[in-house]
Amino acid sequence: MKKLLLLGMVCLITGSFAQAPEIAILQLRAPESFKTSFKTSKGEFIVETYRKWSHMGADRFYQLIKTGFFNNALFFRVELNYVVQFGVSASYSANRFWDARKIPDEPAVTQNKKGIISFARDGRNNRATQLFINMVDNPKLDTLVRNGVKGYTPVARVVKGMEVLTMLNGRYGKKPATVQDSLYKYGNPYFENLFPGLDRIISATLIK
Repeated sequence: MKKLLLLGMVCLITGSFAQAPEIAILQLRAPESFKTSFKTSKGEFIVETYRKWSHMGADRFYQLIKTGFFNNALFFRVELNYVVQFGVSASYSANRFWDARKIPDEPAVTQNKKGIISFARDGRNNRATQLFINMVDNPKLDTLVRNGVKGYTPVARVVKGMEVLTMLNGRYGKKPATVQDSLYKYGNPYFENLFPGLDRIISATLIK
């Protein structure tokens, strides 16, 4: 009986330790502004994030960067006259963890102009990990109503290296985004077999 009780206590304690890092990650708060270096298969671009644009969006972006979520992630939608989209991790467990933790909607305080980065979403309170970079001014994304939600909320902007983004492989356009469930399920190798030559984020690191 004592052995069973002791074993139960050990399981409870180790379970608590296993959850602690995740809880700590979710409690990370972003600085009022911060810069991030995105090194890609085509070169580097730098992003500056502003918490005043989207408090919860900036916090989530910061958490994802701090945990290496974007490392080795593919640019799975490249429409050079519209948007570039990313935000499905090469790690199945990371996708599973973050996708289950959506953040609430926030009103947009700036517009989706060229170089602005906004969270993608599919419905109400549906933002998780996917973002897009506006490759041109996209005023329709400020007013478009999708599944009952108006517009897309910006969180950051590209401050250096927009020319790098224009070199990304846009051969497939929007098509990979329409089957992105395969990327969630099977990972980069399977997806690259369907769409060979897609560019990727090698690393995303905070600039101190």
